[in-house]
Amino acid sequence: MADGGHPSAVLAALLLTRDPDLVKRIGEATALEVRATGIQYAFAPCIAVCRDPRWGRCYESYSEDPRIVQSMTELIPGLQGDVPKNFTSGMPFVAGKNKVVACAKHFVGDGGTVNGINEDNTVINREGLMNIHMPAYFDALAKGVSTVMISYSSWNGVKMHANQDLVTGYLKDTLKFQGFVISDWMGIDKLTTPYGADYPYSVKASILAGLDMIMVPKNYTQFISILTGYVNSGVVPMSRIDDAVTRILRVKFAMGLFENPYADPAMAEQLGKQEHRDLAREAVRKSLVLLKNGKTSDGPMLPLSKKAPKILVAGSHADNLGYQCGGWTIEWQGDSGRITVGTTILDAVRAAVDPSTTVVFAENPDAEFVKKGGFSYAIVAVGEHPYTETAGDNLNLTIPEPGLSTVEAVCGAVQCATVLISGRPVVAQPLLAASDALVAAWLPGSEGQGVTDALFGDYGFTGRLARTWFKSVEQLPMNVGDAHYDPLFPLGFGLTTEGASQGDGVAIHSSM
Repeated sequence: MADGGHPSAVLAALLLTRDPDLVKRIGEATALEVRATGIQYAFAPCIAVCRDPRWGRCYESYSEDPRIVQSMTELIPGLQGDVPKNFTSGMPFVAGKNKVVACAKHFVGDGGTVNGINEDNTVINREGLMNIHMPAYFDALAKGVSTVMISYSSWNGVKMHANQDLVTGYLKDTLKFQGFVISDWMGIDKLTTPYGADYPYSVKASILAGLDMIMVPKNYTQFISILTGYVNSGVVPMSRIDDAVTRILRVKFAMGLFENPYADPAMAEQLGKQEHRDLAREAVRKSLVLLKNGKTSDGPMLPLSKKAPKILVAGSHADNLGYQCGGWTIEWQGDSGRITVGTTILDAVRAAVDPSTTVVFAENPDAEFVKKGGFSYAIVAVGEHPYTETAGDNLNLTIPEPGLSTVEAVCGAVQCATVLISGRPVVAQPLLAASDALVAAWLPGSEGQGVTDALFGDYGFTGRLARTWFKSVEQLPMNVGDAHYDPLFPLGFGLTTEGASQGDGVAIHSSM
């Protein structure tokens, strides 16, 4: 996410909306903001099918269910524009200078690695690969996706960056993909252990596998020298170079790069545009999944009263924009604090309640403080710290302390609603036991008001899980349809409440 931009900050929340139309509208707004920076290419969408939440990139995936992932490829026409009638699947398409080139990634099977270990091995037969991990690529090609990025991972021991059978044989020859295939960052270096141990092999294997464009972050002159030598000696045929150049030029022509090669300064007004922030806020509130809504003497815990005399807001994630946004925001691994423009959950609470309501913030109060505070109720926001890629691989999936301790201290002393900020399902039973209400808010990004829209009943909770919520990590991997399927919350679960325009809040249970 660029500083001041907004749609991409809520991408993780967007993924959980299960709303293809909203995904498309977010894509349209994102294209405008990306173009405003002078960039014509977006490395999205990630159409991985995350089969194990221990994977550090699971929050980049739409779902464990390939059907949901297929439906959410609507981000592609949002970014690139709608393809015309009688469009030939596999051809690259970009509708004009206000659109950007999209990239379907990571081909293929990146979400199925053993134990969710990033960049590791996906062990599955060809039928399973085609039925689980490949279907979204069919939709992506039909919608004109211009580029495909290769996965760091392996399929049954064969590195995808060297997999000629799948890259050339299947993607290019069988599916007739006519755009270009791009490596991941340092992707060819990682063909060997340690990285770059046999760089000439890495260059040869990746180019012969069918990769057309290589991300070379370090010694590009070495890459050029090695590849030139292979072409001159006939190891890499000139036809392979011609194929790559043709595909790259085809995409450049499709996007009008030669006619409009420069940034349009007038597009700067698109950055952080209020309409885009409103769209991001909509995505946040639609992505929220209500996991628990306990009874109080006045009825269900949620929605909360805006006119309570005094309320407490607590937790490590209540006033931390960096934690709301997660990884890939400003910094590779994300960061803590007010790292960009936006609204924290605490900001949003203060904006939502009646002017007569006193809002007290204490990040990690003890039970005695809460008991003596005279609070009507508390909102506690806790969760995961930002991460991405391998740094996010997690075999225990518990939120860091003092998250649970804060919830137990606060909720043991006053009625409370817990807001869980995470990129994936985590160990939830202790949070459920301690809280009167529990909301899975995922990574809401810059728009904390999307959370309070539902907490205070301006809009109802409507979100449903796009991932299975496990009881214990010992069950993993566990996906809908598995013989041992015994989740805490199944795919499709979500309690609902009615919004202000629909009457009083009533919680019901929905499952898929």
